[in-house]
Amino acid sequence: MAATYDFPSDLLAGQEELHQVRAELSALLKRLPWSVVPLDGFSDDNGWRKVERPASPGWSADEQAEVEKLRQREHELAVLVSTHRYWSELAGSERVAARSELKHAHEAPPEETGGAS
Repeated sequence: MAATYDFPSDLLAGQEELHQVRAELSALLKRLPWSVVPLDGFSDDNGWRKVERPASPGWSADEQAEVEKLRQREHELAVLVSTHRYWSELAGSERVAARSELKHAHEAPPEETGGAS
């Protein structure tokens, strides 16, 4: 059975917000044009695979600011989580295992499928 860890509430909250910020940033980047600045479209089939991009209108100042805000918050949260004082209580492979568990702490625990034999 895997060890369980008693993560501090601020560490759990930081990790959860980090997941949320990364998901929000990913969704925003998928919606935005491929280029930050306006560029013409292109087609290139000289490489190992063909690459095509439509013309990009670029990002608005508001879109650029939103991406920057999310990237800055992601960085702050990543530093908060990775340098939290809790990690100093664990050593070596236990710290690695705990970090992996923290990354999935927000997920619902899998239902146990045990039956009487």
